[in-house]
Amino acid sequence: MRVKALIHPAEEGGYWAEVPALPGCITEGDTMEELMANLQDAIEGWLDVANSQDLDQPEGEIVEITV
Repeated sequence: MRVKALIHPAEEGGYWAEVPALPGCITEGDTMEELMANLQDAIEGWLDVANSQDLDQPEGEIVEITV
């Protein structure tokens, strides 16, 4: 499964990220490397919980559009 994440600079330094296709899936990190590792864990955790609770996993897709 491929998902897109939005990465934002944090006001206090570092970064935070959200995964629009997985509601509530957010994480943070002091460095980009830490953020990416945390993001992988957050996505896997979200999917594990969804599977254990028989929640519907997103079937849609987020696309990028340049205007």
